[in-house]
Amino acid sequence: MALHPAAAATLSRWHAMVAARDFSSLAELMDPAACFRSPMKYQAYEGADWVVRILQAAMRTFEDFRYEREFESGNADVGLEFAARVGDKQLKGIDLIQFGPDGRIVAFEVMIRPASGLLALGEAMGRALGLPGR
Repeated sequence: MALHPAAAATLSRWHAMVAARDFSSLAELMDPAACFRSPMKYQAYEGADWVVRILQAAMRTFEDFRYEREFESGNADVGLEFAARVGDKQLKGIDLIQFGPDGRIVAFEVMIRPASGLLALGEAMGRALGLPGR
């Protein structure tokens, strides 16, 4: 089953933002109740403002970021495999994106390996977001 046209349009806009490294209109892609599930924290970050803030910081933090594969599941879910670098640490990851009926993103979950890359990203993101203990 192919992605719903509204979800496909949002995904296309996301890919264009990544290619241009311009996330100034990212909030337009988010459902107000969107959540972000981090590879560093069990509890999700709730609300579009958090999702936008985290994704913008992540894309500033990653170096040599590129998507390598895309998987669709049903008409509202996609998995995007990526590779990137944080400092001298290479990492691989998966973005799991769920779209609502209107095509906006309702959930964005990230998984990353290896542990050394995840730890480097966690430290860099903590600094970028001004989180305590980083």
